[in-house]
Amino acid sequence: MSINESFKALSDENRRKILDLLRNGDLTAGEIAENFEMSKPGISQHLSILKNADLVYAQKKGQYIYYSLNSTVFQDVMK
Repeated sequence: MSINESFKALSDENRRKILDLLRNGDLTAGEIAENFEMSKPGISQHLSILKNADLVYAQKKGQYIYYSLNSTVFQDVMK
């Protein structure tokens, strides 16, 4: 992960909103999607970009994937 990738991921308002939602705790893609007027594939694409930038973690629990903030990388980017 490079700092440029992180800034690119943060450049989109929807991705910043996703990160803000995850500040309150882990969420599934469906729970995240409830906060947007966008298709689920669109949400998945944003989540993929955030994962590739190491800003979020994805962990499978049962049939759901839960997303959480990678606070370590997020703090590094904010420096």
